[in-house]
Amino acid sequence: MSIFTREGFSAFASKYPGTSLSDQWDSCIAKVGDKVFALLTDQERHLAFKVSEETFEILTSLDGVTQAPYFAKRKWVAVEPGTALSEAELSEYLDRSYRAVSAGLTRKLRTELGIA
Repeated sequence: MSIFTREGFSAFASKYPGTSLSDQWDSCIAKVGDKVFALLTDQERHLAFKVSEETFEILTSLDGVTQAPYFAKRKWVAVEPGTALSEAELSEYLDRSYRAVSAGLTRKLRTELGIA
């Protein structure tokens, strides 16, 4: 199941502790502690997620990867289906996004959500 489908994205994002999914901004949004860590747009089927500053520069130089609209100043990228990135690479970037966003939560909230 492709991560670029709503079912694939939901199944992938749901594996993380404390994750909630919602429909917002014509997208399927994955949040941890009410903070967005990834989204899949309904119409264009872009996958967007947070990356480090260095990774942002590298990824946005690839075909099919751009600055995520409304999120770019916070170092988010939008990835189109058919990009050169493999599903395994996308999975790793989503893992990193989840870890970066969840690390910004308070220790108390991380404990409540079951995040180690």
